[in-house]
Amino acid sequence: MKENRVRSPQLRSLNSTIICPPSGSSARERVHSVDPYGFERLEDFDYESYEELMSEYLAVLTRRSIRWSKLLQGRGRLEKSIKMKRYVRKGVPNEHRGLIWMSASGAQEHLERNPGYYHSLLDTTKQQHDPKLVDSIRTDLNRTFPDNVQFRKTSNPCLQKTLYNVLLAYGHHNPAVGYCQGMNFIAGYLIIITKDEEKSFWLMDTLLSRILPDYYTPAMLGLKMDQEVLGELVRTKAPVVWQAMGQHNVMWTLVVSRWFICLYIDVLPVETVLRIWDCLFYEGSKILFRVALTLIRNQQAEVQQAGSLPDVCDSFKHMTRGPFVEDCHTFMQKIFTEPGSLSMATITKLRETCRARIIAEES
Repeated sequence: MKENRVRSPQLRSLNSTIICPPSGSSARERVHSVDPYGFERLEDFDYESYEELMSEYLAVLTRRSIRWSKLLQGRGRLEKSIKMKRYVRKGVPNEHRGLIWMSASGAQEHLERNPGYYHSLLDTTKQQHDPKLVDSIRTDLNRTFPDNVQFRKTSNPCLQKTLYNVLLAYGHHNPAVGYCQGMNFIAGYLIIITKDEEKSFWLMDTLLSRILPDYYTPAMLGLKMDQEVLGELVRTKAPVVWQAMGQHNVMWTLVVSRWFICLYIDVLPVETVLRIWDCLFYEGSKILFRVALTLIRNQQAEVQQAGSLPDVCDSFKHMTRGPFVEDCHTFMQKIFTEPGSLSMATITKLRETCRARIIAEES
């Protein structure tokens, strides 16, 4: 085990949360109060359950890391295949995430086609920064992950400056979107994983321009559309939930908009979100629906028993908490079995229908 930890930076990172304690110490004393990504653990964090879970998950990570290292040996990029898809679904080790996300999503190709472009967007000698854009971004800097030690002004280095650069560059690159709330959290996660401004910028461009178009435009048509698509999928895959939503007049935007606009950041545990993003960059937006349907189906009995709109909303909050979502390995296995068949053709057809309906209602 020691040999595998040395071989894998991810395992070193995760093991660094375990403190060498005196004999007879508690789990709270053995586990670090800050997670491997810089997030402080909450006061009610269950240290004992986490320690038990990690004792099993680290063994899984060890096997996965060794297999990934062999698969990627001597490769600068990957070619998509059934084997690679299977590997991605089982989780990308943290030391390989930047490479896999960049290559699988096409972001690496865009970076190589546009050398120097990112830095030109930040060069004040070539263009003047939009004051409104600058103010909007600066306003949200201190609101971005206040529980992450890497984003505090006292941290050295402080990732706020990196975050500012990525958001400013993207705002100039895509003025139709500019900047809106939610983008700061996405950029923050990308920076934590890649530790590279330029790569974070191109991954963000891939997400916002190609994987999730129109999610962050002023009209947010893509976001509205996908919330309605989820509703149509729930109608057939979790009909008791769909009936409860109608009975209590609950709009989908009320309970799932944060899931989609933040791509499950601050909704699900960090490790679970990163496993979802592994598949998001490799397979596309379909993964967001698989996650949502799995969460909803797991809690459908509680939703069915809800007696009011607030009860329904509480049920949706409960969906994203507890052991079911904390055990990311089991959860990710569930999302590919629990919702059943879900083709991209089905989603595309539903998107066309929902898009037309929204445009008609808003015109």
